Amino acid sequence: MDSKTSAPRLRIDWRGRPADIEYQWVNEDPTRDGAGEGAEASPVMVFLHEGLGSIAMWRDFPERLCRALGMRGLVYSRPGYGRSTMRPLDEPWAPDYLHRQALEVLPALLAGVGVTTPPWLFGHSDGGSIALIHAAHRATAGLVVAAPHITVEDLSVESIGRTVELYEAGSLKRSLARFHDDPDSPFRGWSDAWRSAEFKDWSIVEEIRAITCPLLAMQGEGDEYASIEQIRGIAREVPQTRLFEIADCGHSPHKDQPDAVINAVSEWFKQTAARASSL
Repeated sequence: MDSKTSAPRLRIDWRGRPADIEYQWVNEDPTRDGAGEGAEASPVMVFLHEGLGSIAMWRDFPERLCRALGMRGLVYSRPGYGRSTMRPLDEPWAPDYLHRQALEVLPALLAGVGVTTPPWLFGHSDGGSIALIHAAHRATAGLVVAAPHITVEDLSVESIGRTVELYEAGSLKRSLARFHDDPDSPFRGWSDAWRSAEFKDWSIVEEIRAITCPLLAMQGEGDEYASIEQIRGIAREVPQTRLFEIADCGHSPHKDQPDAVINAVSEWFKQTAARASSL
């Protein structure tokens, strides 16, 4: 996905003020009228980006995965990211910012674009945590999470600290400016929240026990932002979880090992659909 491409925007009322969300459909059904709005012809996979991500930063992965699965994809930039409404720079993100995205923004987006049946979710990093929170509280067809967080580890905070140094040196800020209208909006919101004293006790371990949908949790064995214990912890709390621990892979499995990820998700999806049809 081109960082310069203009995507449609949906205006929602969020916490008493308007917010525009850029979104994009991929692998749309060419026989349908419209651009993804209204009646649904096939299942929808919603892609939830990482803490510094956006529509464009997914590249072509959503399109490739949705083609392999035979479903439509909905990709969007959360408020504060990409070409969506930026975060007021004097407004820090509270420790519950992931819950707000999962339980306020995502449902508003789905309603606004006409998704009326439970979606499938693919979440990466912060997006993985958002997907887990959403599925614990809202009807969800199935869930794929890549490098999600269910607790705060020292490893995560230390790695974010090193990323802050890169950003302040200038190179990372220049890179992110290609993808966000104001790179300070996502970067400071994300890094300040994760390094705050209030966020140290953040945990969704007990919350995710309520998840009942099929779940595939994956993580690179070389993840620099979290230990493999994050997805193993999910499996302990959600018994239907399938784990995929990926060798020669860092924090972004869909970028480091895209073919392996697509193959694993496709196999899991087929088996999940087969089980559902036999009930």
